Amino acid sequence: MSGAHHDHHGHHHGQLPAGDADLGGGLAFPIAVALNLGFVVTEVVAGLLNHSMALLADAGHNFSDVLSLLLSWGASVLAARPPSARFTYGLKSSSILAAITNAALLWLALGAILLETIRHLAQPTPVGGQMMILIAGIGIVINFASALLFAKGRKGDINLRAAFQHLMADAAVSAGVVVAGLLIVLTGRSWIDPVTSLAITGVIAWGSWSLLRDSVKMGLLAVPDGIDESAVRGFLAAQPGVSAVHDLHIWPMSTTETAMTAHLVMPDGHPGDAFLHELAHELDHDFGIGHATVQVETRSGSECALESEAVI
Repeated sequence: MSGAHHDHHGHHHGQLPAGDADLGGGLAFPIAVALNLGFVVTEVVAGLLNHSMALLADAGHNFSDVLSLLLSWGASVLAARPPSARFTYGLKSSSILAAITNAALLWLALGAILLETIRHLAQPTPVGGQMMILIAGIGIVINFASALLFAKGRKGDINLRAAFQHLMADAAVSAGVVVAGLLIVLTGRSWIDPVTSLAITGVIAWGSWSLLRDSVKMGLLAVPDGIDESAVRGFLAAQPGVSAVHDLHIWPMSTTETAMTAHLVMPDGHPGDAFLHELAHELDHDFGIGHATVQVETRSGSECALESEAVI
């Protein structure tokens, strides 16, 4: 293996910083947190006074949203910090830790809500349907307004898009509580409330399973969704002068950035910087890999110790 090698670092510029929402200066996060936190307090008080599990279930979900927004906000601030001698990639991966924590907190909240809902099914209590309608109606307005804060930024940042979609889903859940309140007012049957709570819990669990799965995958440094490892390998192998590719690794640096390393065997010698710059550009443009490091080997000496796919 030749000692000649070249490391090239490309940067993906197609995305906005995670905290750069519509209002400039990252104001979308604090405004959305304040709106939703105020609504959670209102919903908890109303749910306790009116014995409504549907309101308490929705409050638990909205509180998990507040924690999620806080974690995403904090992660976006940390991810923007420059690299240091200790953290040479900066703190970009804090967004992955935030995603894993968000998923875990959400499922803990779902478990607590489910247990309390089952208790109310066994021992139904009178529920104020009109209060349910009023509070959930406010929830529709709060969640929709919060979602609008991320509407423009969602087009360039996956984190903002997730916040937008989550808040819009919350507005839909609140609409379900309004319907339940109307049915209780019309029929007087209190069991509609815990049944609605069960339905809300089921919908949230179904929708959040992918968040849990994908965040764990990112934590384990799996190849990001949307990137075909075999296609990247084939692209590298097809480059002029490349006879073999090994030690190929593709992993998420954060929830928005992807890194890659690879060894290219090129028996005819080092191709020069222009080749490597163009290669990094194409990896960024075609695969969304914005941070590529490539080592060129000419095989003029000993075999590479990392040639086997079984070696990491």
